[in-house]
Amino acid sequence: MPEATAALTPRQIITAMSGLVIAMLLAMLDNMIVSPALPTIVGDLGGLDHLSWVVTGYILASTVATPIWGKLGDLFGHKATFMSSITIFLIGSALCGMSQDMLQLILFRAIQGLGAGGLMVGIMSVIGLMVSPRERGKYQGIMMAVMPAAMIGGPLIGGFITDNLSWRWVFYVNLPLGLLSLVVVWATLTLPGEVTKKAAQLSIDWLGASVLSVWITALVLTVTWGGSQYAWGSWQIIGLAVVAIAGFALFLIVERRAAEPIIPLQLFSNRNFSVASALGFVVGFAMFGGVTFLPQFQQFVQGQSATNSGLLLMPMMISAMVVSLAGGLLITKTGRYKAIPIVGAAMLVVGLWLFSTMDANTSIAQTGLYMVALGVGMGCLMQTTNLIAQNSVPIRDMGTATGTATFARNMGGSIGVALLGAIYANQLTSSLGDTGGQGTPSASGMTPAALHQLPEAVQIVFKQAVVNGTHAIFLWGAVIAAAAFVLAWLIKEVPLRETLTPDDVAEPADSIGH
Repeated sequence: MPEATAALTPRQIITAMSGLVIAMLLAMLDNMIVSPALPTIVGDLGGLDHLSWVVTGYILASTVATPIWGKLGDLFGHKATFMSSITIFLIGSALCGMSQDMLQLILFRAIQGLGAGGLMVGIMSVIGLMVSPRERGKYQGIMMAVMPAAMIGGPLIGGFITDNLSWRWVFYVNLPLGLLSLVVVWATLTLPGEVTKKAAQLSIDWLGASVLSVWITALVLTVTWGGSQYAWGSWQIIGLAVVAIAGFALFLIVERRAAEPIIPLQLFSNRNFSVASALGFVVGFAMFGGVTFLPQFQQFVQGQSATNSGLLLMPMMISAMVVSLAGGLLITKTGRYKAIPIVGAAMLVVGLWLFSTMDANTSIAQTGLYMVALGVGMGCLMQTTNLIAQNSVPIRDMGTATGTATFARNMGGSIGVALLGAIYANQLTSSLGDTGGQGTPSASGMTPAALHQLPEAVQIVFKQAVVNGTHAIFLWGAVIAAAAFVLAWLIKEVPLRETLTPDDVAEPADSIGH
């Protein structure tokens, strides 16, 4: 193992990042493009009862694959595994476009999700190996710029393709982008800080990967189906919850004994890594769980179209991008970062609380200001938590640490969307039921277009029910975000690495559990 590694020049980093930007665009655009096409897909392939699995299958496969891709990168090299994940994603995309029925589409979406699980982990791991934590702020704004482009452009592109070409092209459009990314990554990417194990030293934790897949699948299905497909007290949900708990306990036992565990438990003995992972989970829960339902308010209460509700997210996306870039530059200049997640968590609480105060009289301008507050919180937290996690481990564990941190944030988002969604649905149904009387609209199957066709008195009733529902979820989101604010104070400001030596790790944070 070499004692030092040569740093890349800024020009080499920017050139290599061009391929990463394309891959990140693939990862973030996919669901945004597919969503507008789903009604047309169902009309063509049938199988309305299985529609949710087109999304659930993708998310489930991606979530399961995330930590596994991170570990494979540490074992076999991040460039090779990153290119492999792109290849699997493209194969899945091509197969999705050729689907002849809904079951085929669900299976191929799962294959696509397996590849997608390695895209974000691969991108973050590669950046971690190209650029030292101290210098990373100069470049993270480039990656953050992809977020608003995907959030705004995805639904527009998906709707255009569906209306003017064929729904199959929402999958085929990935192919030229993905192939271009593969070529650029292959030709330009060099990872001077990367160290892989020799073939004789390789020991893949197949048992750990299998048990991980089982308990994650059971957990995701529990929170996805609970309160929607099945009642929370049904034997199906209770059974899945038991499998998830037992599987998690077994996973801990297996990982303690594995030679090369998928998620090394000793990583969590580092306080900063544990806090960063927990912070990522809480932030994912509050942020993604809350933001997912903002279009409900915009479309039902403020009367905006689906396209406009996407465009109206610009204040949040742009503020997140600007703050992320500014925060990164500040970290590079000063080497200090503890205040950033504290401020970010505080702004997350403020933004979600402001959203909870919205009512039928809230203007679009007010909503935009609230989005700026939330965007500032996002910009402070998204990259900083990942930076802290990566700075807490040796270079040789970069992929595992990145995969684990990303996995925690994704799990928080998935559980947040499911639980807050159940709260929203129950509050909406309860509010409509409390009105009683004839002509009370049903929450089931209601669309903004259908609502506008109803009498004004009925519209008022339904809009107030939506206001009550969004008030509840944003208020709960603010409460959960308050936990992130508390966690942020537990971060210990450890000096950021300025080199990419394979064994190099910043001064260890206080250990926990010892």
